[in-house]
Amino acid sequence: MREQNFAPLVEAMKNYSADGALAFHTPGHKQELGAHELLKNLVTAEGLRQEVSLMEELDDLHSPHSCIRDAQILAAELWRADETLFIINGTTCAIQAMILGTLQAGDLVFVPRNSHRSIISGLIISGAIPIFLPVEFSAELKIPLNVTTEIIKRAVEKFPQAKALILTSPNYYGVAADLKSIAEIIHAAGMLLLVDEAHGAHLQFSAELPISAMDAGADVAAQSTHKLLGSMTQTSMLMIRAGRVDAKKIRRAASLLQSTSPNYLLLASLDVARLQMFQVGREKISQAVKLSRRLRAEINLIDGLKTFDAVKNFSLDLTKVTVNVEGLGLTGMDAEKILRHELKIQCELSDAANLLFLITYADTAAEVSKLVDALKKLAARPKKFSAQKILAVPAEISRAVVSPRETFFSSAETVSLEECVGKICAEEVTFYPPGIPILNPGEIISAQVVEVIRETKKIGGRIIGAADTELNTIKIISPKVVNYSL
Repeated sequence: MREQNFAPLVEAMKNYSADGALAFHTPGHKQELGAHELLKNLVTAEGLRQEVSLMEELDDLHSPHSCIRDAQILAAELWRADETLFIINGTTCAIQAMILGTLQAGDLVFVPRNSHRSIISGLIISGAIPIFLPVEFSAELKIPLNVTTEIIKRAVEKFPQAKALILTSPNYYGVAADLKSIAEIIHAAGMLLLVDEAHGAHLQFSAELPISAMDAGADVAAQSTHKLLGSMTQTSMLMIRAGRVDAKKIRRAASLLQSTSPNYLLLASLDVARLQMFQVGREKISQAVKLSRRLRAEINLIDGLKTFDAVKNFSLDLTKVTVNVEGLGLTGMDAEKILRHELKIQCELSDAANLLFLITYADTAAEVSKLVDALKKLAARPKKFSAQKILAVPAEISRAVVSPRETFFSSAETVSLEECVGKICAEEVTFYPPGIPILNPGEIISAQVVEVIRETKKIGGRIIGAADTELNTIKIISPKVVNYSL
């Protein structure tokens, strides 16, 4: 193993800054000389001096051969991948590169309905055609869980010509699929397992958490290093397992999608996050798990609140703490507003019935105590009950009748929500949070989905992707383009 206690990219940046060469190159602020005071307040003077790129000794993200290459190799070794790519355009870019680098136009690919909208954008770029898989929904917990091995087996039997499965695990609520078993099923069928592991960069560092995608046998996994570890927002890593995929093609896809002027502060933060996890990762993630157990125990003693630490048939990332607030007569969105504006606590997300809190390596007992105190104050408020109807999305295996790419370039018409049933959706309809599409381009709109849209609108879900942000209308593919009788 290489020297994990060394941060090669960071050292190269420091050395260049200290060398004192007079800058006649980008960026325009010339190593902080021309930076506005507001910018200097946001980034330290030393950070601005190191905020350069494309110098010979600073390597090239698109053809790494020195410090970036070394930093990526160290990351691959620590996360037990065969190769790792640094991504500075967000995990959306990592997922798009994963799809574009492994699939091509016309390929069928399994896509569970708990998938983030970035997967649909990857399908638009690649031209692959999704087969949507149902996700188990917990009526008791009021959250989507994940895809079962039984559904994967049924899907493989029904569509043996499919090329891959793109699986989200763990999901936003920390619910992880049985990745190891699913990898065996998918690989036995000659398919690829591609994992959106945006919420799982920390899994490698605790045996108490679900197995990581690389350890489970995934071929490629996209991780949001910034979400739960210590890199800067917008930075991610793409993990590659050699053998079934062409790593060179994935590298080309990443290069095609990433900026040709990468920000080295972002790149360096990935190098530092890796170094930090090597030095204290197991200790810090263990602490986060311990704190989350304590938090759950204390929440379950508060009248009107409840949480959970296990999910039948799935494993759970304990650092994701979901709190059901139905017992307070509140929606999750109502509770979030009270916590944020009155009690100065901000959750990660709220939904119709729940709040989600993330416990990371950065938290201590003090932060957890403050959160518990705020939840006690929330629970002490007068209760005003209003029953909420919470519906699950469709539960069948269904193929998109038109590829997302073809849909993107097709002529579209606008119809009312009442008129859209049975038509082919021409846009993406997503409620944020958690950013999971309820309707995808190229699929037939069902009456059940329309009912889910109506109910979610009632509780104030924020709509992303749709042309009509009130969702009184839906864009459909023009009947002139597609024969709806097919």
